[in-house]
Amino acid sequence: MSYSDDRILLNSQREGQVSRFRAWVMVLVPLAAILFQVYVPMFFPFLKFLEMPLLVVIYFALMRRNQISGLAIGALVGLAQDSLSQKTPLGMYGIVKTLVGYFAASVGVRLDVDHALLRLVLAFFFYMFHQFCCWVMARALLGQQQLVFEWEKTLAVAALNAVVAVALFRFLDRLRETA
Repeated sequence: MSYSDDRILLNSQREGQVSRFRAWVMVLVPLAAILFQVYVPMFFPFLKFLEMPLLVVIYFALMRRNQISGLAIGALVGLAQDSLSQKTPLGMYGIVKTLVGYFAASVGVRLDVDHALLRLVLAFFFYMFHQFCCWVMARALLGQQQLVFEWEKTLAVAALNAVVAVALFRFLDRLRETA
């Protein structure tokens, strides 16, 4: 069985297509997402549910289709978010977003991730995965045994983030170059 036979849900014209981004896109988009996460909820508290750095990590990992790139973008964005965040210890988001970046890139290798419905499902799944990993790490590494995972709230926020992700991914598609 060859490599291309293992891939599913691929458009034959786009098979093996890896997206490339200019250097300024790879720097400014994650930076804008992190600044959005830090500063926008101060002025608009109703937007604190958005996890823009996570959505950017998911997008770049899916589109680059390379696990090493997914690891790197996840680690860099996560550590940058940790350094600006007052609520989590340094490294929490770095570890979790690294995992998300790796797994998203692994999915990007196997699936054609240009379909809006698939992007919606993946954004929902990776948000849930991100929150679950944060909860596990807080309980295991930080000893916060009283911390409870709120399934209902997390499902609702995951759905909202997934809807925003589809629109954000459509916008970011305009910034990519096909190799």
